[in-house]
Amino acid sequence: MTVLECHHLSKRFKIYKRKQNTLNGFFISLFSQGPFEYFWPLRNVSFSVSQGETLGLIGRNGCGKTTLFKIIARILLPTTGTLSIEGRVSALLALGAGFHNDLTGRENIYLNASILGLSREEIDSKIEEIIDFGEIIRPFIDTQIKHYSLGMYMRLAFAVALSVDPDILLLDEILAVGDEAFSYKCFDRITRFQDQGKTILLISHDMNLVEYLCNRVIWIDDGIVREDGLAKEVISHYRQEISYKQ
Repeated sequence: MTVLECHHLSKRFKIYKRKQNTLNGFFISLFSQGPFEYFWPLRNVSFSVSQGETLGLIGRNGCGKTTLFKIIARILLPTTGTLSIEGRVSALLALGAGFHNDLTGRENIYLNASILGLSREEIDSKIEEIIDFGEIIRPFIDTQIKHYSLGMYMRLAFAVALSVDPDILLLDEILAVGDEAFSYKCFDRITRFQDQGKTILLISHDMNLVEYLCNRVIWIDDGIVREDGLAKEVISHYRQEISYKQ
C-alpha cells in the first residue's frame, strides 16, 4: 500500500539581490519590485513510499532534503507538483523546531502535540509518558525552554513527535545531538516503530546508520533525485562521488 507519493514536486524561492540594512528599507522592499532571482531547492522530484518502508534521504548540505521534508510535513507548499499522503505525519525537522522559547517545556508539549493533532484529553493522558521519555527534562519541565541545552531540546522534541503515534515519521538528523544513552534510546524507539509497520523517512549524514536502518535510499543532488534504489548500492555510489570530489 502506498502511503506517500510525490509527483513532480518543485519548490521556488525569491532571493533578493539588494540588501536592506534599515527597517525602513525593508518595508519599502515589501511593496516595491526590487531586483531578485529565483532559487529552486527542489526540481521535479517524484517518488512513492509504501507502508512499512524506512526510506533514507542522503545528499550534501543544501541539496534540498529538508525542504522536501517541510513540504511533506505541510510546513511549505510546493511551487509545482502534487503530494498525496495516507495517515498521520509527525515530523522532527530540527532541534526545537516549532517550540516557543518563552513557554515552558510543559506548555510546549501541549502546544506542539495539539498542532500534531492530539486533543487536550489525549495530551493529558500522554504527558507523563512524554516527560518520562525525556528523562532529565522532568526537573525543568516547568522552566522556559530558552534555558534548555540542545540535548534537552532534542529529548523533548523527540518525545513529543512520538507521542502522536504517527503512521509516517520524518526524522532529520535526530541522532546527531545528544549523549550516547539517549541516542540508543531513540534508536530503540525507531526500530520498534519499524516492527509495528510504521513508515519512516530519515535524513542523516551518518551513512552507517542509514544503511542499517533503511532498506531504500534516495540521493538528492542539487534539488533533483540523483539515484533511488537499494540502500547499500546508493550509499556506495554516493561515497564514491564524495571521495572523488574531495
